[in-house]
Amino acid sequence: MKKIGQIILKIIGWIFLLLFLTISFFYIQSRLREIETRYEAAPTTGKFVQAGDVEIHILDMGPADGQAILFIHGTGAWSEFWRETMTPLAEAGYRCIAIDIPPFGYSEKPATPSFGNEAQATRIIALMDALDIDSAILFGHSFGGGATLETALMIPERVDALILEDVGGLNLNLVPVEKTNPSLLEIFFETRAIRNPILSATATNPLLTKTLLSAMLKDPNDATDEKIKILQEPLVLEGATNTLGDWLGYVVNVQEVSLTTNPTNFQNLTMPTLIIWGDSDTVIPLAEGEYLASIIPNAELVVMKDVNHVPHVEDLDNLMPIVLEFLNQLTK
Repeated sequence: MKKIGQIILKIIGWIFLLLFLTISFFYIQSRLREIETRYEAAPTTGKFVQAGDVEIHILDMGPADGQAILFIHGTGAWSEFWRETMTPLAEAGYRCIAIDIPPFGYSEKPATPSFGNEAQATRIIALMDALDIDSAILFGHSFGGGATLETALMIPERVDALILEDVGGLNLNLVPVEKTNPSLLEIFFETRAIRNPILSATATNPLLTKTLLSAMLKDPNDATDEKIKILQEPLVLEGATNTLGDWLGYVVNVQEVSLTTNPTNFQNLTMPTLIIWGDSDTVIPLAEGEYLASIIPNAELVVMKDVNHVPHVEDLDNLMPIVLEFLNQLTK
C-alpha cells in the first residue's frame, strides 16, 4: 500500500509539473507575441478619440449627419466585430459608431483598473461629447449590456432608443458583502502572478479563440476564419494578457453598486427598447431577457429561433430586418 501511495504521489507530481511547463510555455509565448503598441497595430479604418480618462478606439461608418447608433460589444470582442452589422445600417443613412470598450480592442487601458458599469458609461458619455453627438441609439451586446443600460440610466434624455442583444453584466440586486474567507477561486482571480499566466494558456491563447467563440454559437461553423482573425488581432498588443487579467480580476472581485444594480431604476427607461434574444442562449438564458422586458416600460422582446448568444454573427440575415423595422418605427 505504501508503494502504491508513492506511485500516486509521483503521478500527481508529474501532472503538476506538466501543467506548470505548459502554462509557462504559453506565458512566455504571450510575452513574445504581445509587442506592438496600440498605434502600430490598430487598423487604419478606425480612429482614436479622447473620452474622459482614456483614449477610445472607434469604428465610425455612415453619414456624419445621420442618426447616431453606438455599438457596445461584449467580452473579448471589439469594434471590427460589428462591421457586418453596421454596414447595412450605414447604407440606410445611420451614423454607426462601434466602440472598443476598455480594456478590449485598441482602446487605452485606464491608469487605475476601473471597469464597472458606471466608469464605462462615463466614458461612453464623454465619447458622445467629444464627437458632438447630442443623442444616440445605443446597441449593446452581452457583457456590454451593463455599460449600455448604465449610460441610458445616467443620461436618459440623450438616449433615443435601446437595442439590447442577449445582454448581461447588470449585477441586478447586488448586495455587497464583506469577504472574510475568500474562496480558492476568488484568490485565483485576485492573484496576478497565478491568474495571468493561466489566462495566457486559455483566454488569450490564439489557439483557443475558435473554441471559445464556437461555445457561444448554435452552429460552430459560424465561427469562420474571418471572425477568428478579427478576435485575434488585438492579442498582439503590449501586455494584452495582463490587461485582460486585470479586467477579469476587477469584474469578478469588485462588488460595485451602480444604477443598473437596482431593478426599480429601469422604470426610468421610457425610450423605445428592442430586446433581442437567442432561444438557445447557453451563456445568458432567455429567462433573463424575459425578465428584462418585464421591468423596462416600453420594451419589446423578439426571440430568434435556433440562435445561441451572438445573433449578429449567427443569423444576421434575419436580425437585420428586425432591427430596421424597429428603427423605422422611431421615425413615424
